[in-house]
Amino acid sequence: MTTVIVGNCGISASPTVLAGDPPDPMNLLGNQEDFKYPTFKAYAEAVAEAKPAVNVAALVGHTTLRNQVMDDLQRTATDEEIAKMQSNLDLAMEQGALGLSSGLAYASAKQANANEVMQLAKVLSNHGGIYTTHMRTEFEEILSAMEEAFETGQYAKVPVVISHLKCAGAGNWGRTKEVLDLMDKTAKHQDVSCDCYPYSASSSTLDLKQVTDDFDIFITWSKALPEHAGKTLKAIADDMNLPLMEAAKALQPAGAVYHCMDEDDVKRVLKYKLTMVGSDGLPNDPHPHPRLWGTFPKVLGHYCRDEKLFDLPEAIHKMTGMSAERYNLSGRGEIKCGAFADLVLFDPKSIKDTATFENPISVADGIISVFVNGQLTYQKGEVKNNRSGVFIYRK
Repeated sequence: MTTVIVGNCGISASPTVLAGDPPDPMNLLGNQEDFKYPTFKAYAEAVAEAKPAVNVAALVGHTTLRNQVMDDLQRTATDEEIAKMQSNLDLAMEQGALGLSSGLAYASAKQANANEVMQLAKVLSNHGGIYTTHMRTEFEEILSAMEEAFETGQYAKVPVVISHLKCAGAGNWGRTKEVLDLMDKTAKHQDVSCDCYPYSASSSTLDLKQVTDDFDIFITWSKALPEHAGKTLKAIADDMNLPLMEAAKALQPAGAVYHCMDEDDVKRVLKYKLTMVGSDGLPNDPHPHPRLWGTFPKVLGHYCRDEKLFDLPEAIHKMTGMSAERYNLSGRGEIKCGAFADLVLFDPKSIKDTATFENPISVADGIISVFVNGQLTYQKGEVKNNRSGVFIYRK
């Protein structure tokens, strides 16, 4: 990986300064002191000054915008608050943000109605921005959630990306056929696409609405009971002699991995022509989802070489050129004269993800070297001191 796009799912480090603990799911990004950038420009300059090892580009989160202007996130924004958010987003776009992201499934944004999001997305059209969304639901009402996202893009006249597209919950398995059919029909008259990661388990904060014994739930962190990170919720509940729901409440706030998807659905979305590959990684988790370390090598090794889901050029394009073009990262994602030399040299015969749910922090096999902006940053297991990444502003 040579470039990351941050600020997805409605949560970004800017523009906001927190007066207290970050609300769920902003707590996935850090603590109160980490949210100290009142403008997008201040954040971008801080990233550049830190000399990142990889390139960084950023979206502005809808929840972050709400947090900056609202005293209560459990309601719809007023017209005055929407106007303030529009102004803050407009400034961020002028300062180089890629676009707007939303996380409408989370409690801190769930009360935002469609109009609130549409009015913000409208700001993007003047800047050539993009709208990405962690939809309002990925469960039974997923088609309605997709239609809401597409209507937002149509109203605002901007491209739409459905983030980490999936059919979650055992009762939803197999419905990717319907989901991709709707995507196909919409793509005939509108600019839409999606991304996904190559796992049948998701990861986010521990959501009490998703607590069930239909599938395994694995705890990645807990502020109240940190000693339980790395265990299943069922094992924790058994240890505490509590029902699942009561154990989940005792762990809050917490993070979780949900084994809530069907493998055939994962393959179907991954292979789909409009799908980009993205890790959706959460680097602050003490015991993260293996997607953080394994996403791209798993696509290249397991799904491309072993499963033959697609050929190697297509697999590479889904994680390079397609993403760079989608987010208008000029000069990135392809090898040609005049392009930035962001390169990964790997052995297609041996590349393999080694990160597991039990041992998620593990370097992949088969990656020989990595170059960022022409500088060697990784070679045969050794991270070099060349921190040659840059902050990428929207063109």
